[in-house]
Amino acid sequence: METGWQYVFPGKKRSIDPRSGQEQRHHVLESGLQKAVKTAASKAGIDKRVTCHTLRHSFATTMLENGITIRMLQELMGHADVKTTELYTHVMDKDISRLTSPLDGLDL
Repeated sequence: METGWQYVFPGKKRSIDPRSGQEQRHHVLESGLQKAVKTAASKAGIDKRVTCHTLRHSFATTMLENGITIRMLQELMGHADVKTTELYTHVMDKDISRLTSPLDGLDL
């Protein structure tokens, strides 16, 4: 499991890391990403405050609703403690009638 920084929004181009001299893809600037999210929310007619953290939270909640295990989500989110990941479970859609069985996808 990677414990360092994980770039969710990598930059378009590769560049040389001045510390290591290696060519790699770096993250986009946080301010530019925040501005893009704010613009997209405005264009979509969303009146509530939307941030990059809102997207992260929505991603985690949707993953749980779609059946990913809490341990897998913990790794994806880069959380050291599963208690942090468990915070996402409080807003899950708990309507079990919407759950699908793996058997539903079989053509029998």
